[in-house]
Amino acid sequence: MFIYFFKKYWGAIFLATSFILAGCSRHVTNPINEVSSKVADNAVAKVGVRPLFLINEMQDSDLKTKLEQCKDNTFYRSDFSLGHRGAPMLFPEHTRESYQAAIDSGAGIVECDVTFTSDEALVCRHSQCDLATTTNILAMPELAKQCSQPFIPADPVNGITASAMCCTTDITLAQFQTLKGKMDGANTQATTVEEYLAGTPSWRTDLYSGKGTLMTHAESIEMFKKAGVKMSPELKSASVKMPFNDFSQADYAQKMLDEYTSAGVPASQVYPQSFNLEDVKYWIANTPSFGKQAIFLDERDLVETFNPENPKTWVPSMQQLKNQGVEYIAPPLWMLVTLDPEGTIIPSQYAKAAKAAELKIIAWSLERSGSLVNGGGWYYQSITDAISSEADVLVLLDVLAKQVGVVGVFSDWPATVTYYANCMTID
Repeated sequence: MFIYFFKKYWGAIFLATSFILAGCSRHVTNPINEVSSKVADNAVAKVGVRPLFLINEMQDSDLKTKLEQCKDNTFYRSDFSLGHRGAPMLFPEHTRESYQAAIDSGAGIVECDVTFTSDEALVCRHSQCDLATTTNILAMPELAKQCSQPFIPADPVNGITASAMCCTTDITLAQFQTLKGKMDGANTQATTVEEYLAGTPSWRTDLYSGKGTLMTHAESIEMFKKAGVKMSPELKSASVKMPFNDFSQADYAQKMLDEYTSAGVPASQVYPQSFNLEDVKYWIANTPSFGKQAIFLDERDLVETFNPENPKTWVPSMQQLKNQGVEYIAPPLWMLVTLDPEGTIIPSQYAKAAKAAELKIIAWSLERSGSLVNGGGWYYQSITDAISSEADVLVLLDVLAKQVGVVGVFSDWPATVTYYANCMTID
């Protein structure tokens, strides 16, 4: 009888014990994860082949050895991994399909960039006026007529490139919901709409863009809530004059958060973002349960004199931001790092000052630059000389995590960050 019991139940006992031990061995080092739900902690992630491809490309190092040792692990969702517009490396941004890919690949927090339609409905788009490059609106004649600037074909003889500008405020919510998302891009040499829409960058793909289901903000909330992931909505700058039909900036900022309250989502699960410091200060003052987790997206570099190595060029200063109630700051990757005399990636003065002011840092956006063989472009501008292969994504990520001390990383392909976070036991 004992042998029968042992054979029948040992597998289940062993499996249960393994999960318990695995849970005990994963330590929480990320303040974002202090309010993680049990469901999120136990969600298995599918990281796919890209992390292994990147690891194989690395030069021999202790980091490579460590990452290689994790290849047969089971991976779990991590709040260190944030889905930037979903997973737009392969899927049309801000679509149900892109969000699902981010969730499946272990993003613990997923972003909906929030803008509004002509009838003031909140929808997920990176920009109020990006419909011409991220949807099929130009292929729908009736809606294309409503665009702020309908399609203009290229005229190479006169040096004119093709262009169009279609805004969410050009159409109603009902019209928005008839559109299909596509990979962001446009062929500026196009002479026809069809050619213009076929402008996906060569380092992306159209293999997964056949559907592209657009989302309202409320729909994204329900999707994320059902999946058990946290949410980081970004209040986008309006391209129309505000107030818009008596819809003020404060109304806009408040409405975004009201949709979480209406959906029964606790403020602890929401990290609202804005490049507009006044939006962040509004949330801190008027909705403190949300405001204490509000993320200030830093674009102080738009000031010509800005230098991430010179604190005198940062207005306001890090300490002033902290004194105003800001807890989270999110700069682009390049602001957080620089090179030492030997060409090694190290934290910038900006990163050190943010940490000294006790600001929690979130970086953006990994895996958005295409091929890194030529230095990585804008996102890597402060460390260009150290960037020469796709594997340098992981080198930079390691510096951000261990030396800069970021609490999260936005990525266009969250699986890479998920793999790293699990391997380094960062929840």
